[in-house]
Amino acid sequence: MLITHTLGRGTLRVKIHHDLDITNRAAVALQVEALVAAHRPDKVVLELPTDEPSPATLSAMARAQRMCHSLNVAFAVTGADVRLRDGRNQAPARLDSGARRHR
Repeated sequence: MLITHTLGRGTLRVKIHHDLDITNRAAVALQVEALVAAHRPDKVVLELPTDEPSPATLSAMARAQRMCHSLNVAFAVTGADVRLRDGRNQAPARLDSGARRHR
């Protein structure tokens, strides 16, 4: 399973479970497009699997973003849920426009 989704209060949340590669990026992009077409959400939130996504993951994200923009659907991206060294959860980080974080 590449993605899972939830729908609530007009927001479609899509979680990518694994960093994508060239063989599965189109499948994920098509699945997201199908979900948007089926549910017609007001907003799509895409959760990336890592804080440093692969180029293929970014490509799928960009395709979803363009599709949402063309349909006037709000689009947001979050990073992975990262565990701190002491085991506490850190809030998901927001990545603006899919840009990579520079350390």
